[in-house]
Amino acid sequence: MSFISEACRRESLLLPVCLDDYVSTDNPLRLLDSFVDSLELKDHSFKFPKDDGKGGRPPYHPKDLLKLLIYGYQHGLRSGRKLEKSCEVNLEVIWLLNKLQPDFKTICDFRRNNKSSFKSVSAQLLRMCSFLKLISGKFIAVDGTVIKASNNPSKNWNNRRLPAALKVI
Repeated sequence: MSFISEACRRESLLLPVCLDDYVSTDNPLRLLDSFVDSLELKDHSFKFPKDDGKGGRPPYHPKDLLKLLIYGYQHGLRSGRKLEKSCEVNLEVIWLLNKLQPDFKTICDFRRNNKSSFKSVSAQLLRMCSFLKLISGKFIAVDGTVIKASNNPSKNWNNRRLPAALKVI
């Protein structure tokens, strides 16, 4: 019986030389990239890193971190550590951030410092997607509900107790 043969791990691979070849031309990620690039972040009250004059490593541009956060929310990646890891291994994220690799603390600090600004940008993105008919807007569900539950025998209902309770009522 013959099987599909795997590639040799020691053989050199040639990934696309051009970073733009990592993402197809019809990928929705290109819309996200264009949308964030067209934003005026000062209109949304984003906090820009301050230059304290002490030198050190320059900060990441807020647009790059915003792209990463929106991508993460679209794909269920909310953890700063998972987003950091995807910057290393996910070709779409590598393309989106032009090979930038922010660490998890930078990502989490940006999210914490710009919470209300992120909400306004997300609302604008939803309005744009709705206008372009990319989403219908007829059904939106959020799974994150926390409901206090109690299965105390005196408080739960079953087929045996229900008729008796109806007679009392």
